Amino acid sequence: MTQPQETAHLLDPATYETGPPLAELARLRAAGPVTWVEEPAGPGCWLVLRHAEVEQVLKDPATFSSWLGATQVQDAGDLPWVRRMMLNMDPPDHSRLRRLLTRSFTPRAVAALTASIEATAAALVDRMIAGASEGRCDFARDVAADLPLVTLADVLGVPAEDRWLMFDWSNRVIGWQDPDYASSAAFDASRGTDLARQAVALRPVPDADGRLPDPRTREGMPDLYAYARLLAEEKRRAPGRDVMSILLAQADGDDPPVSDAEFENMFWLFAVAGNETLRNGLPGGLIALLSHPETLAQLRADPGLLPGAVEEMLRWWTPVMVFRRTATRDVTIGDTRVRAGDKVVVSFTSANRDERVFAEPERFDVHRAPNPQLSFGHGPHFCLGAQLARVQMRALFAELLRRTSVLEPAGPPALLRSSFQRGVKRLPIRWVAA
Repeated sequence: MTQPQETAHLLDPATYETGPPLAELARLRAAGPVTWVEEPAGPGCWLVLRHAEVEQVLKDPATFSSWLGATQVQDAGDLPWVRRMMLNMDPPDHSRLRRLLTRSFTPRAVAALTASIEATAAALVDRMIAGASEGRCDFARDVAADLPLVTLADVLGVPAEDRWLMFDWSNRVIGWQDPDYASSAAFDASRGTDLARQAVALRPVPDADGRLPDPRTREGMPDLYAYARLLAEEKRRAPGRDVMSILLAQADGDDPPVSDAEFENMFWLFAVAGNETLRNGLPGGLIALLSHPETLAQLRADPGLLPGAVEEMLRWWTPVMVFRRTATRDVTIGDTRVRAGDKVVVSFTSANRDERVFAEPERFDVHRAPNPQLSFGHGPHFCLGAQLARVQMRALFAELLRRTSVLEPAGPPALLRSSFQRGVKRLPIRWVAA
């Protein structure tokens, strides 16, 4: 086990403004599957570094609970409320909500979403090209941010003019450690629906330092919960064909229907987690290609490589870096004895670079097969949106490569100050139209 002072920086959000400490993780991973990490303000945690042990933790919710201490490394300020979110549930409560959601993603709904994603990706690249032969843009904000917003608006049945509300919400929740994002207010309520205006009127006021209340609590996001409640009322009155309308209308089967409170928490999960992972996976994937121009040329020559390239982008960038569980009993991980009540934090970033599973893990290889990357998780909490995320990445990169003849960096990327999300705030690029 490494000494605490050697690993405390792994939980410091400032560490990640220049990217995750991959060399440090590799050194720790070589020493063993688990290491102890001190917290600046907390009891400390076990960090699980290797692929097999990460899978061991994630597939055993009876031993490694999402509910007991929730899933964020830092202890939640309002644990009883946080536990009501699907992300922080264990079976059987989690299993019931997952079944209801899975049934709501009907083949018809998924087909409609796929068609919409492809059309949106084409429109976004059209907008980027904008009739010019050469140009520059911030890919992270001008292109990548919009695709998951439009897709989630379709899933949730959110009117198109309100979708940038989700941009602010996810900024505030995922970027709460970053002063650029903690009080995000990009959405213009005057251009939104009446639902949006009612919700924004409840938005907390920043304090003297410009910060809002902790967004991981209900009190910190009253505008999100108000919007979710109003949207649910609207969908119960006039259901649409979106996934959330289907979910709210379910009244058959053995599972009780979704309550208003459950819908509000599901809305939080989709609007924030569903947006942020892909919003950072897309620019992260482009950073991988810009860093490997020979691979970019291969993809231009053979678009059939894109499915494998998407898997490798997700492995190489790994948008969600860590997730927490809490041990329910004394247990051994590798040769490390973990006590009941200990925090157990899995490192997806480290597992996706595990030399025992991925040959030459530092190499970006779109031909890598098999590629059991863990960016969508593993076990009962495997990401429900994984299929749609892959569709979005393939669609946008296919259009981007088809419509340009040159893609180059136009400056360094700006990364999110966060020890949780490998976020990209800005990615300036230069392009030449094909």
